[in-house]
Amino acid sequence: MCFSLQWWENLFVFLIVIGAAIAIIRLFIPWATANWSPVLGQALDIIMKAVIAIIVVIIVFGLLSCLLGGGLSLPKLR
Repeated sequence: MCFSLQWWENLFVFLIVIGAAIAIIRLFIPWATANWSPVLGQALDIIMKAVIAIIVVIIVFGLLSCLLGGGLSLPKLR
């Protein structure tokens, strides 16, 4: 199943969903900074960067497991 057409489809859908979530959070950060405190805006930015890093690690390990013949795969979104 690794590197099949369905796997690439799942990867692209996963990336689009994550990209949309990040865009929505980026819209929220300036509002939170203006209305609450700058510390909260910075905290949201740090959380968003941590989530992005986790997603990159999941994708890299998914690719490595496919190359090495392991059983790991990307999370199913449907």
